Amino acid sequence: MPNAIVMRHRPAHFLHLFASQFYASSYYVYQWAQVLDNDVFAAFEETGDVFDAETADRCRKLIYSAGNTVAPQDLFRTFRGRDPDISYLLKNRGLI
Repeated sequence: MPNAIVMRHRPAHFLHLFASQFYASSYYVYQWAQVLDNDVFAAFEETGDVFDAETADRCRKLIYSAGNTVAPQDLFRTFRGRDPDISYLLKNRGLI
């Protein structure tokens, strides 16, 4: 930290996650959403064009248009043909 910048707070920590059961569960929901986000984006990358219209149509039809009429995990499996893969998130974060 440069001397000109005074610390106004403690370094980041995760204590607030355990302050209540609700915040902790919400945190992990966001993490899981990022797993799904990265995996779905990988479907676009795999086509060689992140703006691939056919993949976008499949995503819209098989995930977004179904809304809450089908269990989310089933929608994902229909789109990707498998369960979510955390490796896409890890790759995005530079961990693998």
